[in-house]
Amino acid sequence: MSDQFTVGSHTFQSRLLVGTGKYQDLEETGRAISESGADVVTMAVRRTNLGQNPNEPNLLDVISPDTYVLLPNTAGCHTADDAVRTCRLARELLDGHTLVKLEVISNSRTLYPDVVETLAAAKTLVAEGFEVMVYTSDDPLIAQQLEAIGCVAVMPLGAPIGSGLGLQNPYNIREILETVSVPVIVDAGVGTASDATVAMELGCDGVLMNTAIAEAKDPIKMARAMRLAIESGRLAFEAGRMPRKRYADASSPETGLIE
Repeated sequence: MSDQFTVGSHTFQSRLLVGTGKYQDLEETGRAISESGADVVTMAVRRTNLGQNPNEPNLLDVISPDTYVLLPNTAGCHTADDAVRTCRLARELLDGHTLVKLEVISNSRTLYPDVVETLAAAKTLVAEGFEVMVYTSDDPLIAQQLEAIGCVAVMPLGAPIGSGLGLQNPYNIREILETVSVPVIVDAGVGTASDATVAMELGCDGVLMNTAIAEAKDPIKMARAMRLAIESGRLAFEAGRMPRKRYADASSPETGLIE
């Protein structure tokens, strides 16, 4: 079953986006990502060798640009200037690639987005022709501002990065979905498959995750579980759930009962 979705100039088959950090080695990274069925793979440019260090293992040896859409991100950046510089480096390393994930972090304890620096970086990157997918808070007003700047997707956190707490404020996520027209992709906080399903049942266009897969006891099995969870949640959203009620409603008819 085809269920494509479009971000900027790119169209994807899978609504699961995955990262490359925290795996035991590159071999496990490649296996887990393959099992996830993801089209989009994100990597931290400042922490990953994409060819800038020729004597070290290259992530592109297991995550081929011919197979996946690469999404370089600005993880580890704390200012707009650092984030812009990192995206420019990614464009150079990846032969003019312009699709990027922008994240500017406020502090190392919470890894919460610094929305002021994020907005500044987004303006510069969009002006330079980048297609910006942006990690942000779950504030609907900030999401609207990022869309107005020209970002191709907004990516509100479900919970702090790597926390595994699941969606802590689904009401704000729903509000964002109702106030922006660009894709909304939950980024950060997913801990297990049911968290991903909840995000998709809300109507999110996709979910990006890394730690939930990489730190599972069996990352390969968890990657497959996440793949199925995304598909299940999307189908449930499209099907439309039954209304919630405060009282019982018998499944079988009450007329024509055998006496």
